[in-house]
Amino acid sequence: MESSALVAGATGIVGNNLARHLRERGWPVYGLARRPRIDIAGMLPITADLLDPASLRSALRAARPTHVFFSTWLRHKTEAENILVNSAMVRNLLDALSSTGSVRHVALVTGLKHYLGPFEAYGQSSLIATPFREDQPRLDVENFYYAQEDEVFAAAKRDGFTWSIHRPHTIIGYAVGNAMNLGTTLAAYATICRETRRPFLFPGSATQWNALTDMTDARLLARHLEWAATTDAARNQAFNVVNGDVFRWKWMWGRLADWFGLQPAAFPGEGRPLEGQMGDAGPIWSDIARKHHLAEPDLNRLASVWHTDADLGRPIEVVTDMSKSRRLGFPDYQATDESFFDLFTTLREMRIIP
Repeated sequence: MESSALVAGATGIVGNNLARHLRERGWPVYGLARRPRIDIAGMLPITADLLDPASLRSALRAARPTHVFFSTWLRHKTEAENILVNSAMVRNLLDALSSTGSVRHVALVTGLKHYLGPFEAYGQSSLIATPFREDQPRLDVENFYYAQEDEVFAAAKRDGFTWSIHRPHTIIGYAVGNAMNLGTTLAAYATICRETRRPFLFPGSATQWNALTDMTDARLLARHLEWAATTDAARNQAFNVVNGDVFRWKWMWGRLADWFGLQPAAFPGEGRPLEGQMGDAGPIWSDIARKHHLAEPDLNRLASVWHTDADLGRPIEVVTDMSKSRRLGFPDYQATDESFFDLFTTLREMRIIP
């Protein structure tokens, strides 16, 4: 049976890059989303709501994917709500595909909140030890990532497929309208600073400014997802996924400033979150978009300031160990500053930033 992929969340930062990668590698790809784009050559769009089991079964009636890649989530006010909704989405999709008997592997993309805890208690645990390793036990808190994993494990036991769990750090990659998009958020912020001559201030904590950290390129994550899904030794395993380099934001901030032709402002000693800095930025961005004939005048579709503030405001060092993937044969490396530069170049080419 020829391998084929179903990407749930095909319009997101992970799913978009994954669907493009798989198509370039010759995979037949179904792209599932509530409003799937058709700008990925050869991708077969499936319009479906993962919270509506009946419509989901109907939309998937003709699909027989061998590999399922789950890369979407919905944010709610409390972790209890996050657990209820996001576990249901995984369960509904795997239930809808169960009767086909076609699924051989399911890959679930979660993230470092596996180690950091949910947004309600993000990075506040005194038990966190870095670098994060996959064999660290779950935190003693409710976490929708754990609930999603458990749905995959239960369905795998029922249906006999193999699985892989992928835990990236903050993801850099191209996607518009994504809820967790630090790279595009910083590109919009830098553009506003340049156009209005505001200081380009690092918005995060002193710990993040000074300590080591790492990130994940969406293109590397896409390659890792395919590797784990097609490598026997990687099956039924959980993996961290990062670029392979480490940096300090006090160095990276200057690199980003240089790309935009800015002078980085001196760090004031404590964070000045983007939520405050960009509180008046919607109309400013609309004017910039009009002036430069940009494709997206709505800043809310580009900037996820809440997520960027959460990432850059963490009071602890966050470094991720990727030795497990290396031992099992995944060699890929990506310089994080070049990840940013590649994204900024794409955003310019797509007329998202001037």
